[in-house]
Amino acid sequence: MKLGAQYGYWTKNPQLDIIPTAVEAEKLGYDSLWTGESYSSDAFTPLAWVGAHTEKIKLITGIAQLGARTPASLAMQAMTLDGLSGGRFCLGIGVSGPQVIEGWYGQPFGKPLTRTRETISILREIWERENPVVSEGSFFPLPYPREAPHSWGLGKPLKLITQPLRSNIPILLGAEGPKNIALAFELCQGWIPLYFSPERPNIFDISKYTIPQDFEIAVNVNVNICDDIEEGLLLQKAILAFYIGGMGAHERNFHTELMGRMGYEKEAKNIQELFLSGKRNEAILAVPSAFADEISLVGPKERIEEKITLWEDSPVTTLIVGANNLETLRTMAELTL
Repeated sequence: MKLGAQYGYWTKNPQLDIIPTAVEAEKLGYDSLWTGESYSSDAFTPLAWVGAHTEKIKLITGIAQLGARTPASLAMQAMTLDGLSGGRFCLGIGVSGPQVIEGWYGQPFGKPLTRTRETISILREIWERENPVVSEGSFFPLPYPREAPHSWGLGKPLKLITQPLRSNIPILLGAEGPKNIALAFELCQGWIPLYFSPERPNIFDISKYTIPQDFEIAVNVNVNICDDIEEGLLLQKAILAFYIGGMGAHERNFHTELMGRMGYEKEAKNIQELFLSGKRNEAILAVPSAFADEISLVGPKERIEEKITLWEDSPVTTLIVGANNLETLRTMAELTL
């Protein structure tokens, strides 16, 4: 079992403690440091900052939103960070959701699986650098069609100027739905589940996939070392209420649907209704303690040590721990590494 440190994305104010966090995580033996993005800080810039101050720790976007960039831009950023860091970069990607992609990036969200498949194919072709890149996909035709609206008709196939340090930069896919999870096992080197229960790994029916030896299953796990378990679960419940209730539309919220598939459909819909009606505190309290507890590590140190064995016996290869508390990072290193 490896450990990752999740720096996430900026919330209300810039978070400037990423360097001491990363340096400490590297000293403790953490395998990776992760950054995310929503509609605040981007996932790549902090990793460049970290890469200049560390030597061994992997740098992973968890996740970079596909609607934010064309595949070529994504390939260039990944290739650049991998080169600057001496081959320590891994590209975690995901489709995000229609609210963010259409509301923030002004891109259509339709056919997310097709978009993901096209993106991965173009990324690989760019990094392999065998031929000028041509793509006939519906999302990212390369070159841009001469007959398309506003086209100048002057585009031509191009090949990446730089020889990448690695032509096989690992790609990890953040996936919640069954088809998207299948895509991760088919095309990628890793899968980033949103919620995962080590007590019930059969929920995702992973056994039907052929899992390569080096395939990563990396899960974000909220860790709260405390005496009062119920009180300690409140942070996890607040996060769950926000994602299940607010990170998606009433008509379609992937997080709500995932909680339903995990056996809490009625509770998930209730949380969403409460959150969207402005009753956020009630939505938090409506999150079942059993669900919050099975996907996190909360309680006294001895209880957390016991629960870690469940994760070690599961298919998960990396536990990603929130990096906002150095003492928690140290304790997890002590218990796991």
